[in-house]
Amino acid sequence: MTTPLAPWRAAARAPITRSISSIAVHCTATPAGRAVSAAQIRGWHLAKGWKDIGYHFVVGLDGTIEVGRPKAQPGAHVEGFNAHSIGVVYVGGTDAAGKPLDTRTPAQKAALLDLLAELKGAHPAAVIKGHRDYSPDRNRDGQITPNEWLKACPCFDALTEYARVGRPA
Repeated sequence: MTTPLAPWRAAARAPITRSISSIAVHCTATPAGRAVSAAQIRGWHLAKGWKDIGYHFVVGLDGTIEVGRPKAQPGAHVEGFNAHSIGVVYVGGTDAAGKPLDTRTPAQKAALLDLLAELKGAHPAAVIKGHRDYSPDRNRDGQITPNEWLKACPCFDALTEYARVGRPA
């Protein structure tokens, strides 16, 4: 008997017709320890007049991965880059005062690695970046530096941390 795939794993592996050049990692910009579900985020985004949740996957505090918007549909998570990206968000990203902070739990870190590895397997050419890494290179030096970030999200260096995901060790 074959064990069925977890819904998120099946969604991550599902073939799609749109080309994917990047995987964007986000935070919900909510305080450490505050649980938020994909359904709640969907509600926030629908209240803004969006057609669905902007992210394709949501990683909860306990490492649970929920499917958001279908991967076949462009997300609504990085303006100007949605057509060719997949959006992944972890719950958290701020301290109690609302200041940017890497609040990922150990379970979230493990779940993010698992999810990103699945997505890289399905889209090997995609580059994994944080939302902030999509900011414009205002001084045109070829690097996006903190003074150029439009947002601090995801509140850690996703580009460096996930550079080896999906590559041989």
